[in-house]
Amino acid sequence: MHLTLAALAMSDDRVAGIMKTSRWLAALAAVLLVAPLLAPLSADARVGGGGSTGSRGSNTGAAPAPTRTAPAAAPIQRSATPTTQPSTATAQAAPAAGGGFMSRHPFMSGLMGGMLGAGLFGMMFGNGFGGGAGLFGMVFQLLLIGGIGYLAVRYFRGRMAGTGSSPYAYAAATPRLMEPPLTRSSVPLLGGGNAPAAGAIAITTEDYNAFESLLGGIQTAYSAGDLATLRTQVTPEMLGYFSEQLSGNASRGLENKVEAVKLEQGDLSEAWSEQGIDYATVAMRFSLVDYTRRLGDATIVEGNPQARIEATEIWTFLRSKGGTWILSAIQQAA
Repeated sequence: MHLTLAALAMSDDRVAGIMKTSRWLAALAAVLLVAPLLAPLSADARVGGGGSTGSRGSNTGAAPAPTRTAPAAAPIQRSATPTTQPSTATAQAAPAAGGGFMSRHPFMSGLMGGMLGAGLFGMMFGNGFGGGAGLFGMVFQLLLIGGIGYLAVRYFRGRMAGTGSSPYAYAAATPRLMEPPLTRSSVPLLGGGNAPAAGAIAITTEDYNAFESLLGGIQTAYSAGDLATLRTQVTPEMLGYFSEQLSGNASRGLENKVEAVKLEQGDLSEAWSEQGIDYATVAMRFSLVDYTRRLGDATIVEGNPQARIEATEIWTFLRSKGGTWILSAIQQAA
């Protein structure tokens, strides 16, 4: 009986201990669940709202050349420039175009196959590989096949060299990384990077200074809701996207604030010209203070006005001949 009462007492103590531990675990779980809701979230208040929008001319649907600052970029999701996709017939025909000599030149393969088949037919019916002419016919057919093949290869190789479609043409035109990005020092933060061979243009120190100035100027104007200033710094397409974002915030009683933008590193991805317009795509890593607050009482809704964050984006600028650079696209680093 005494053992039974002692066992029950120990059991009660154990149950009480388990219940106490459970309450502590429940309280800890509640704190972990509520803490993220109370902490300010990342605002993405900077221009573009962390999306990929705009136009890059004929390269809108193509990925920018990789750089040390941004090895990959997210594809553009919204653009006024239509991007063409290869048709199904073209996509199906593409593998055949990249095949061997016989698949690219069916006439030659048919001729050679027919002659070879005739010789084998003669062998099957006892006339020898050369048909009725015996050994001489066999040697003649082999020489004829080899000569036709040799002439055909020389002919088509000459055509490929004349049109610049040699197997090495793509490798020569593919952009390559020319130099590492410039880090913070006494020299400009934006430096040379990739440049496509076709239609490439030279980017000067003055151009890099303009890109850096636009990075800060556009963010400041957007934070202030200054559409008049933005109109002089961005394309009408980008102005429409920014105006849409500002209007959406205003309807929700919010405002985005971007402060103290500082370029940390950047390099050139591509620079080219088409139809009288120059384009330059630049990868930039920058730090900033980025938050969202309510218009009525200035309560912080997202972000932290006391903390700097970093972002890496790929900006494309354009200018007409003799004009100034303006922003035409923003892409996020992938």
